[in-house]
Amino acid sequence: MADDTIFGKILRGEIPCDEVYSDEQCLAFRDVAPQAPVHVLVIPRKPIESLRSGAAEDAALLGHLLLVAARVAKQEGLDDFRTVINSGAGAGQTVFHLHVHVIGGRPLAWPPG
Repeated sequence: MADDTIFGKILRGEIPCDEVYSDEQCLAFRDVAPQAPVHVLVIPRKPIESLRSGAAEDAALLGHLLLVAARVAKQEGLDDFRTVINSGAGAGQTVFHLHVHVIGGRPLAWPPG
């Protein structure tokens, strides 16, 4: 379950994080293993395992996460940035609680890997 992950523990205050944004629907904090000068994770407070687990009822929340990602990028001084959502282990998801990576602060190559 998504609420039993490290992100669930962060949301419950059991593990500290370097918070950059918070509201009633989500939390954004700096990644502990950044892949660029700016690497922030935006997570929903609702425990959703991955994007593929989202339901029609989550549409507003999913849109909110993307708007917060853009807000965080601006707050961090980024004009150009990448957002990434990994869904499933084969796609690189290691924490099974939906999260949006906001990455920037250096040139980013494509494809990513």
